[in-house]
Amino acid sequence: MVGYHSPTFNLLLCFHFISVLCSPSSPTHLCSPNQSAALFQFKTHFSINQTASKDCEYSYPKAKTTSWKKGTDCCLWDGVSCDNITGEVISLDLSCSCLSGTFPSNTTFFLLSSLQRLDLSFNDFRKSKISSNFGRFPSLTHLKLSSSWFSGPVPHEISYLSNLVSLHLSDRPITDLIGFQAPGPILKLEKSAVNGIVRNLTKVREIYLDGIDMSSIDPNSFVNLSYSLTSLSLCGCHLRGKLPDNIFKLPNIEDLSLDENSKLTGQFPKSNWSSPLVILSASDTSLSGELPESFGDLKSLAGLALLSSNFSGSIPRSLGNLTQLEFLFLSYNYFSGKIPSSLTNLAKLSLLSLEWNQLEGSLPDTPNAFPNLGFLDLSNNLLSGTTPSSLYTTPLLHLNLGNNQFIGHISEFQNRLLSLNMLVLKNNSFRGPIPSSISKHVNLSFLDLSSNKLNGTISLDMFSELHSLQYLDLSSNTLSLSSNNRIRGRLSKFPWKDIEFLNLRSNFIEGDLPELPPNIRFLSVSNNSLTGTLSGICNAKFIEILDLSHNDFGGVIPQCIGSFSQSLSSLNLKMNQLHGAIPSTFAKGCALKNLNLNSNHLEGPLKPSITNCKDLQVLDVGNNMINDSFPHWIEALSELQVLVLRSNRFHGPITAPTSPQSLLKLRVVDLSCNNFFGPLPTCYIKNFKGMINILDDGKGVRYMGERNYSYDYSVAVAVKGFEIELEKILTIFTSIDLSSNNFEGQIPRDIGELSSLRGLNLSHNNLVGHIPSSLRNMTRLEWLDLSSNKLSGQIPTGLLDLTFLSSFNVSYNQLVGPIPKGKQFNTFENGSYHGNEGLCGVPLSRGCNNNVLGQPPPAPWMNSQEDDGSKLEFGWKVVAIGYGFGFIFGAAIGCARLRTGKPKWLVTLFEARRRRR
Repeated sequence: MVGYHSPTFNLLLCFHFISVLCSPSSPTHLCSPNQSAALFQFKTHFSINQTASKDCEYSYPKAKTTSWKKGTDCCLWDGVSCDNITGEVISLDLSCSCLSGTFPSNTTFFLLSSLQRLDLSFNDFRKSKISSNFGRFPSLTHLKLSSSWFSGPVPHEISYLSNLVSLHLSDRPITDLIGFQAPGPILKLEKSAVNGIVRNLTKVREIYLDGIDMSSIDPNSFVNLSYSLTSLSLCGCHLRGKLPDNIFKLPNIEDLSLDENSKLTGQFPKSNWSSPLVILSASDTSLSGELPESFGDLKSLAGLALLSSNFSGSIPRSLGNLTQLEFLFLSYNYFSGKIPSSLTNLAKLSLLSLEWNQLEGSLPDTPNAFPNLGFLDLSNNLLSGTTPSSLYTTPLLHLNLGNNQFIGHISEFQNRLLSLNMLVLKNNSFRGPIPSSISKHVNLSFLDLSSNKLNGTISLDMFSELHSLQYLDLSSNTLSLSSNNRIRGRLSKFPWKDIEFLNLRSNFIEGDLPELPPNIRFLSVSNNSLTGTLSGICNAKFIEILDLSHNDFGGVIPQCIGSFSQSLSSLNLKMNQLHGAIPSTFAKGCALKNLNLNSNHLEGPLKPSITNCKDLQVLDVGNNMINDSFPHWIEALSELQVLVLRSNRFHGPITAPTSPQSLLKLRVVDLSCNNFFGPLPTCYIKNFKGMINILDDGKGVRYMGERNYSYDYSVAVAVKGFEIELEKILTIFTSIDLSSNNFEGQIPRDIGELSSLRGLNLSHNNLVGHIPSSLRNMTRLEWLDLSSNKLSGQIPTGLLDLTFLSSFNVSYNQLVGPIPKGKQFNTFENGSYHGNEGLCGVPLSRGCNNNVLGQPPPAPWMNSQEDDGSKLEFGWKVVAIGYGFGFIFGAAIGCARLRTGKPKWLVTLFEARRRRR
């Protein structure tokens, strides 16, 4: 048996000899030297920068060209593929390669004439032009240049690539799609290039042109697109005009995206619509009309997204025939009628979003409805009735029924998967107890049951197992066993260590404030009955919104407020029993925008460390006991819009500002009920550019606040004689209140330049001289109070031009002559003119024919407090005949709360409180 070898051994030996015979004495390269040199030269044009590929969509950024070395086979370089026979480079994939630099318009790179695939997407070519030489690759089938910061016109030579199967030129980084501000388009597609693409690219199956400026392109240019097209994406292209119907009827189209073309119009085909469409997305457009029943013929449709457009009418029942449908987004439209019960047949549907429409009626109640639904948002409609039992057995992750008209009880959740991550039922009329089964959904991170009629006993311990809870809003309910029907009981501790948003306002929580959770960012327990000190807030290092207003907290404001002021944006401690000084620890970098300490027992002086809060917009320290001169250092607060110092012990003159450009944005000023003296602060008034020519920007009614948290700032002001709390501050609300001080001298003519001022109160001072005729220029003025001064002369007839004026008071002055007749002056009653013996005419009983015009004696209020009450009793009359309350007062009173909360004349109550101070 010696010398015998097995067949396996012989086979291995044979392979060994073959490999030896075939192995060259020195290595050879498949890649030709000229192609290797062309690639290496191309590499030298760019540096490697990780941020250049920060928006990489499909993989982690990788600097592929760092593996390219001279003297090595370029066919082995990262991103390079060659033809196995010729050695020609046929594919170059440098996507997400961190390339940064200007792309050369003429380089040896364009000598790679055998390229079939080229991918340069997700790099940063610094707004280089796309070279016309890209049209020199006759064999190219796939071209991807997306999101690489090319700029300028797309060269029409792209249309020379007649073998293209896939064209990706999208100019939109992925960050734009997840909420960041999208940059303006930097690539532009002209008509010649579009015509060439439509005419020459007859083999193309994919075209992605998102974010390219096509504002000059007629949508009809796409009528003759290749019938081989399966995917077309034209999102954010500034298309305008009517979209041709045939786009929807391309015989092989599977994916069609037209999102974010706000001026693109058109309607869907009403008949003969048979298409292999799998995804149809046309959100943020001006497409309109009703959805036709022909949608039911799109048997392959798996996704339909038509958000934020102008669709109306009923949701077609035929959508229930789309058995492959997995997501349906029809939000932010004008759909009406009921939700069709046929939708419950969609067994594959996992995402259903119909919020912000005008849908009404009850929800379909079908057994085993939506068996695989994970996301359901029906918020902000007119839906009513009770919620169906099937809703509580579906394996939902996200359920939002907020802002509807649902009634009845919230049932127990029967789903065994306990899968809920987000539950929002706010602003309905649900009643009864909070279902205990909610506490078993351990993955729940967002829970909002606010503004319902929930009742029964509540214990925060029932949520203690929800360790993932980050957002909890139980505000404005009726949870109690007491007659008040509010949350009752002491708050011993917060059971969640990771909670970030907690809103328990407008209930009846008692006791001390526990130590705050360390990660809390929003906390509101306003309008409760909490007592004790605020020492528990000092560990909240990340707090952004802190609202403890309308409670009974005592003690001093902790100095630690200043230590986390770099995160704190809004601090509201008004209507408590706090005393002592306002902390002086606000550090540089303070992020406060809203500081409201109104109605406490705080003493002064104000400390200038507040100027470290450079973004401060609202400073309200009214109704305290602060003893100080006017804080001129507020001139450093360039963003300040609301300043309230009323009802304190401020004193002294208000001298000229040190900077002529200070307080330019100020539009609500209340210095009333102090002891300021000297002339009116004319130099400051001249700076109030925020009260001049406020124009409607077309964005509708807006309020000051923190939009990230839907939190509105509030302020206490006197409006037409009523001291009220504006729970929302209109961005166009403007007023000046310098009343009840000791200002003297004349009313400056410059005040008439404040053309957008809504309210002016200079009453109860020592002002002299005439009423300036320039006040006629304040055409938005709704209330004007100049009462209880020493003004003389006649009432200017130019005030008849103030057509918004609905409250007017010049009582207790030394005015003479006829009262102006006509327009809104016909609505003012006697109380507006009392105490001016020289005035005559309607509505006074003194006729001007028999009146002797002379200077009357000093007003009796100057020497006697006994007349004070009667004077005010007739001083303000809010008249609704003819001119009504005015826009601002009407809008403001809708979100205002009368501070006393008692059905008495607030003017009398306010004046009584002023005298006590």
